[in-house]
Amino acid sequence: MKENKYDDPQFFEQYSKMSRSVQGLGGAGEWHELKKLLPDFAGKTVLDLGCGFGWHCRYAAEQGAESVTGVDLSEKMLKKAEEMTLSPNIRYVHSSIEEFPYSEDSFDVVISSLAFHYVESYAEVCRKIFNSIRENGSFVFSVEHPVFTAQGKQDWHYGPDGNPLYWPVDHYFTEGYRQAVFLGSEVVKYHRTLTTYLNVLTETGFSLGRVVEPQPDPAMLDLPGMKDELRRPMMLIIQAQKPSPGPRRETSR
Repeated sequence: MKENKYDDPQFFEQYSKMSRSVQGLGGAGEWHELKKLLPDFAGKTVLDLGCGFGWHCRYAAEQGAESVTGVDLSEKMLKKAEEMTLSPNIRYVHSSIEEFPYSEDSFDVVISSLAFHYVESYAEVCRKIFNSIRENGSFVFSVEHPVFTAQGKQDWHYGPDGNPLYWPVDHYFTEGYRQAVFLGSEVVKYHRTLTTYLNVLTETGFSLGRVVEPQPDPAMLDLPGMKDELRRPMMLIIQAQKPSPGPRRETSR
């Protein structure tokens, strides 16, 4: 089983105090942009990879999804998700994103929020997702922006007065393993370039829709440190679709 920091009691306690953990989608600075890229969920079968507390699963069900499957490696996250879930149309599966048993042509929509930077085998996962999505199905996901993940430490460079001077970007084109610090703990993440995020999708067979580098919700700019989020991108949101095959051409004889 993959390494999972979210089941560490101290780390989980800190994560549970974050605004996105307490307030849900309304406490997520990127939600105002992410929800614009989501498809109509009515009557759809939905897969949420790295579902966490299940906020997006419940949103999809509230929007009329026929069935929603939430996948997460953290038992603590899933326990919390189940406690907050009343809809019989939602089920949660304890699995890593890489090891989930994807079935062919099983989902109309696949979503993922801030999870793929924990995945080493991004291209392999995209292939599995492509095979599991039905024709004309949607794939929408967010990740930490490559500018945010490149240097590894994921922190500002501070001046003598303790104020952030700039965000260091280094080793951008060297993809792979990073030892990041998140909520005071060392966490393993995987950096990849914007080119890789996009090209892997098209090489797999997806057609690209929109690519968004979300700025914080203006309503949240008065929160401590939030205005600094306007100085560099923290997140990347990508919308893609599995196209239907074109009509077969008649061959002349």
